Amino acid sequence: MVPTQEAAGGWLSIDLDAIAANYRTLREAVAPGVRTAAAVKADCYGLGAARVVPVLEAAGCRNFFVATLEEGIALRAIAGGEAAIFVLGGPPPGCDAALHAARLVPVLNSLEQIAAWRALARTYDTALHAVLQLDSGMSRLGLGARDVAILAEDGDSLSGIRPVLVMSHLACADEPAHPANRAQRDTFERLRAQLPPTLASLAASSGTFLGPDWHYDLIRPGAALYGLNPTPGQPNPMRPVVRLQLRSLQTREIEAGTAVGYGARFIANRPSRIATLAAGYADGLFRAAGGRGYAVLPGQEDIRLPIVGRVSMDCLALDITALGETPVPPGTAFDLIGPSLPIDDLAAACDTIGYEVLTALGHRYHRHYRSGDGL
Repeated sequence: MVPTQEAAGGWLSIDLDAIAANYRTLREAVAPGVRTAAAVKADCYGLGAARVVPVLEAAGCRNFFVATLEEGIALRAIAGGEAAIFVLGGPPPGCDAALHAARLVPVLNSLEQIAAWRALARTYDTALHAVLQLDSGMSRLGLGARDVAILAEDGDSLSGIRPVLVMSHLACADEPAHPANRAQRDTFERLRAQLPPTLASLAASSGTFLGPDWHYDLIRPGAALYGLNPTPGQPNPMRPVVRLQLRSLQTREIEAGTAVGYGARFIANRPSRIATLAAGYADGLFRAAGGRGYAVLPGQEDIRLPIVGRVSMDCLALDITALGETPVPPGTAFDLIGPSLPIDDLAAACDTIGYEVLTALGHRYHRHYRSGDGL
């Protein structure tokens, strides 16, 4: 059941116009001949593919990357017929025919996946499109140097397979000065030179901002589309997409020496005013936010209100003493992510990254999609 606005403990606002603007910003960051794809895995990083993908298509996106076969099948029911959908994990064993039937393109990561896709091509007596992923130094997915050498030596190894793209993934793109970026690019160049010529892709969100040497023929941003900062330590070039507000359940006055929350990890050192907000770790607000995160009251954004005590499953405590006598009746909305509290700030407070915060945001929030086009 979708929570109603009145009953929900929190409200998650998703700005579809900002997603479209972010797509245009990324597209304009590369040369006109470079395609801009979109990573829409994990249900568009938790924001809802059914609402987000049509916005990206309207902005001109025609190439989409998902993680799994199931995601690809779901996306095929949403995306337009012209959309190319690439499955990053490739076909699970025994699922090659199902992937092909859904008009998806696999990213082939191993010799075993290549052999299975080649066998399917023989079954259908036709050439099948595929992407070849190279392991350029991340040691996660992709064909290593030995695999590529085997493919290069065997002229029939790609028989029946029509590579439409060769790709790899950068491990340190969010650190522009890291030597791994250039090392991976050099390895990518060396490995792809041994394969049939085709389009190439290396950059995702942060890689896009490393410069033209990393753009190749296609970039495939994800996090940046959804407002996360692809240039840590620098001003965020992307528009914010999400705003998270939590409803207050109750406020109380406590004396110095009073404990708040599980484990009595927070003990007030002065008379304090505490507000209990109606969301917790079941809603994607990590326990690590206790004692480190902040909220603000809209209209008084210059006053950061600390989260105190341990975050519980369904609620958290906020020290609102700094608000003085400002009334905070039940139902008052506080921003945890908003104009003065970027999602990357909440991530830093939880000792994680914005990706994890975004994809963890739960489904008990009332979700509101904002768009000037009425989408």
